[in-house]
Amino acid sequence: MNKKLLEKLRAVKYPGLDKNIVELHTIDSIQEDGKNLTITLNIANQEAFPVIEGAIKDLLREYNVEVKLKAQPKKSINFGSTANPNNRAPYAKNVIAVTSGKGGVGKSTVSTNLSIALAQKGYKVGLLDADVYGPDIPRMVGVEHEKLRWGDNDKIIPSENFGIKIMSVGLTTPSPDTPLVWRSSVAVSALIQFLEDVDWGELDFLVIDMPPGTGDIQLTMAQELPITAGVLVTTPQMVAADDVSRAIMMFKDIGVHIGGLIENMSYFVAPDTGKRYDIFGKDGGKALAMRYDVPFLGQIPLEMDIRELSDEGKPPVALGKERHKSYYQQIIDNLFASTNFNL
Repeated sequence: MNKKLLEKLRAVKYPGLDKNIVELHTIDSIQEDGKNLTITLNIANQEAFPVIEGAIKDLLREYNVEVKLKAQPKKSINFGSTANPNNRAPYAKNVIAVTSGKGGVGKSTVSTNLSIALAQKGYKVGLLDADVYGPDIPRMVGVEHEKLRWGDNDKIIPSENFGIKIMSVGLTTPSPDTPLVWRSSVAVSALIQFLEDVDWGELDFLVIDMPPGTGDIQLTMAQELPITAGVLVTTPQMVAADDVSRAIMMFKDIGVHIGGLIENMSYFVAPDTGKRYDIFGKDGGKALAMRYDVPFLGQIPLEMDIRELSDEGKPPVALGKERHKSYYQQIIDNLFASTNFNL
């Protein structure tokens, strides 16, 4: 290819990323015939094509430029079923789906710390933030300022910290506060891309932080992945318990093994007096586990240190006090007791 033209084309940024189209290897070919140029792009995102096409034509006004899109090999659009799911993550020996009935119960905090607790046991772990409308994982693992990166093999390079690999839609936006105004079909497509186009390597565990509720994303993940264990997070509060009961029934209805239920924000112990306060009620999660005959994995108290460490990108299971670490490590031990993992 014409090196001078390639250098000029470095001025064209890929929409939404900090890299240019040359760095990202999106230029498949350049054909020159005098002042006529035919530039063929190799990109999967067809919505980005007209933006890049316009930028190229503005940049190379001295030429008659035609920009083409290279035909992409068609990916499988045959969705699986919950009875016979696809396996879009054959690189992962086990898939753990962490979900909740409602938001605000600390599901992402639990997902993060359980992933790191698994890595502390020597396993290879990936954490996929599937909560596309509230992607909190990057902040919790201290990678919120990182951006999407592509390797030479045209695969997305996951971020890494605390011994785990991380991918989140939060790493694809220009700034952490950029809203994702997506219909569910777009969100589902993005998550399937994260399963197939990220260079995860070989994993013992892929932990998926699901969005709250029982919607499209939960159903699609159950159709596109053989989920080894579903883990549910609730608080003792009656409203949260009511909501997570629906998530329990969803897993039961679609045949996903329930690894267990975690009661987060279980109680508060005043640091000055040592007195326990059951702010959100008492043992609601335990009672729910008994009612639906699912394993109870443990309680995590409401502690300021856990909240502060999580906000600072310092997961308690890695950088907290011994008691903080023990909450999550004990839950992992209980999860291993309730689930036959492929290891």
